[in-house]
Amino acid sequence: MRSISRDALWGAETDKAVANFPVSGEPIPAAVARWLGRIKAAAARVNAELGLLETEKAERIAAAADRVAGGELDDQFPIDVFQTGSGTSSNMNANEVIASLAGEDVHPNDDVNLGQSSNDVFPSAVHLAALDELVNDVLPALARLADSLQAKAAELDDVVKSGRTHLMDAVPVTLGQEFSGYAAQVRQGYERVGSTLERLGRIPLGGTAVGTGLNTHPEFAARVRARLAGETGLLISAPADPFEAQAARDALVEASGALKTVAVSLTKIANDLRLMASGPRAGLAEITLPELQKGSSIMPGKVNPVIPEVVTQVAAQVIGNDAAITVGGMQGHLELNVFVPMLARNLLHSTKLLASASRLLAERCVDGIEANRETCERYAELTLSAATALNPYIGYDRATEIVKAAARSGRPLREVAREAGVDDETLDRALDYRAMAKPHQNP
Repeated sequence: MRSISRDALWGAETDKAVANFPVSGEPIPAAVARWLGRIKAAAARVNAELGLLETEKAERIAAAADRVAGGELDDQFPIDVFQTGSGTSSNMNANEVIASLAGEDVHPNDDVNLGQSSNDVFPSAVHLAALDELVNDVLPALARLADSLQAKAAELDDVVKSGRTHLMDAVPVTLGQEFSGYAAQVRQGYERVGSTLERLGRIPLGGTAVGTGLNTHPEFAARVRARLAGETGLLISAPADPFEAQAARDALVEASGALKTVAVSLTKIANDLRLMASGPRAGLAEITLPELQKGSSIMPGKVNPVIPEVVTQVAAQVIGNDAAITVGGMQGHLELNVFVPMLARNLLHSTKLLASASRLLAERCVDGIEANRETCERYAELTLSAATALNPYIGYDRATEIVKAAARSGRPLREVAREAGVDDETLDRALDYRAMAKPHQNP
């Protein structure tokens, strides 16, 4: 259970919630608390414009809420994230802190919460916190990683190697082609995340308790949205339907699903990097990753693929977060989803992890990768699947016999093929490994 701060600005309702929910010791994400502050500052100023609050009092409320929005008062939000499913406790927490700062004549509910309900303001704060993180952290990190991978693809475009399918030797490819594929995965992840932003920005503010808008001015929500959008540059809009927006959190589930797909992509990329870097003598050793730290407390000189390992751990956590978010998204009972704090906790955890991991992968791994060119080219020459290029000249069955003979004897494919009657001109034309990797590129 959290201890109560001697300098607490909150009131009795927050104290009750702290006592009622001694669950994880983890408060709501700071980003959600800050967005509650932004919303309440905008709400106070709009209520003054509408003649519902005296201007001087409204400005005191807004000034206090601005301090919450700025992160100055993060320590004033002590309630466990596993709390009442609507986030009512944390909304009351925000109301009490802001009222305490704004003056004795300010009431947490009548003034700070004017035109609002926990049921519309708390999920609005969660949506906007997630939108903010995706736009200003996740997407820039993914763009940085995609650029790094594409630059490495260009750098390694001429390094031919054996392709692998089923982890077995296949026809030649270049390292550049592999890295180009990774860059495309990340760019498509960027697009997937970006495609969720419009729906994430449709907030339920103005619906109050059940979506009807009881006790709020008809212009309140639109004016608050306009203020928030103008202050942040984010795309914030009215919901497609107020009752959908109140009862369902599908946009949070969708955003999490896009992040999960990015996590799957990063797992594939990170695993490929550590496979290609395995060795340096008893593995593939096609590339060398940057050496960041000692790899063993007992084996001298050992270097481990620490950044790819971190990335795959992060991806596993993001996938786990998404599973919980999926379950939480199902809990829209009639007019209200009651898993909003957990949804906020997991989604914002995923955004932070993926943004950090993507930057690390770019800056501390991909940027410093070097190709072991001789090893790669030796593998290209060793792969018996290069016989595929002989198919148009001698047929699949005859090429299969040559591959089997080469595999049994350990002799080079070209030597066995020549012995089987394939002329040198055909061999030169078919077994050009660089041309094989780029069959449709003009010489």
